[in-house]
Amino acid sequence: MNSAPTPSPTHATGPGRTATALRVGVVGYGLAGSVFHAPLVAATDGLVLDTVVTSDPGRQERVREAYPDVRIAASAQELWDRSPALDLIVVASPNRTHVPLATAALEAGIPVVVDKPLAATAAGARELADLADRTGTFLSVFQNRRWDNDFLTLRRLLADGELGEVQRFESRFERWRPQLKGGWRESGAPEEVGGLLYDLGSHVVDQALVLFGPAVRVYAETDVRRPGAETDDDTFIAVTHAGGIRSHLYVSATTAQLGPRFRVLGSRAGWVKYGLDPQEAALREGHRPGDDAPWGEEPEHMWGRLGSGESPLTGGGTPVATVPGDYPAYYAAVAAALREGGPAPVTAREAAQCLEVLEAARISSRDGVTVEL
Repeated sequence: MNSAPTPSPTHATGPGRTATALRVGVVGYGLAGSVFHAPLVAATDGLVLDTVVTSDPGRQERVREAYPDVRIAASAQELWDRSPALDLIVVASPNRTHVPLATAALEAGIPVVVDKPLAATAAGARELADLADRTGTFLSVFQNRRWDNDFLTLRRLLADGELGEVQRFESRFERWRPQLKGGWRESGAPEEVGGLLYDLGSHVVDQALVLFGPAVRVYAETDVRRPGAETDDDTFIAVTHAGGIRSHLYVSATTAQLGPRFRVLGSRAGWVKYGLDPQEAALREGHRPGDDAPWGEEPEHMWGRLGSGESPLTGGGTPVATVPGDYPAYYAAVAAALREGGPAPVTAREAAQCLEVLEAARISSRDGVTVEL
């Protein structure tokens, strides 16, 4: 464990309790922990990154370099042993560990944030939600793509009625990665909960449900394209929402020519947006919210275009200024909920609805059927 001195912690997890800062333990320092959770926690007013759990010596060294005053633990048990000193646990470890670690935190009465997907099944997500209710303990799921710049812009366009009545929503989270990278995300073992359906699919399905409401029908096609791949790397999901809107969702690691991130077609106009939100790239490069540069903004040439009757690639439509992305808003909302007793920014039951669609997509692809929910 890191021997660096740390101030005495103050435990505060409910309304009416005061504290100088809420102390956070992050379990895992892979992609999720090092790129997203640790930097965002450290940048959030009212939160202090207290402990990072990783048993990997190389990752431990990277924690020391990035956060010299943070404790390093080799196992989550060290967090449970110090539970009175911690106000929040963040589960950013591999998918197979999400349920057992979240369960342990909730049973210890420690508020917990879990990276998506919350569980392998909707039933597992609901069990965690029930446990949180029984113990009166805060539980939230990290669905950061709700704070992407393009998603926030689309929500504004919908609220302003710019598109008229939406008829079809197309969302693509595509990459060109023809070579396997290895690791648990590409494992075909069911317990690993790998593959793009549960990885990027968790994002695009969650966004569609937030925008257009619950799903009533799901059809999907999942493929394994790359030599040596064990699980899906090219997937299409068609969702019919209760209100009649259709969402066509694509996730892929094998797309040689990337399509628009969003194409939304309405009775009055359509909106097309290319390119990914810049926040992940900025975090990977070491930039942090609160630096001198504006956070989450993108250049004008990346703005989407709103119009009708002509492709934006041939000059159709009018550029629409992109709302800046705002990943920091997630942990700001978590801090507010812990201090004031408000709702979680993303709930476990919302995660269960997303997982219902993902499970239906897996059945649909396997059996060649449309699944009614």
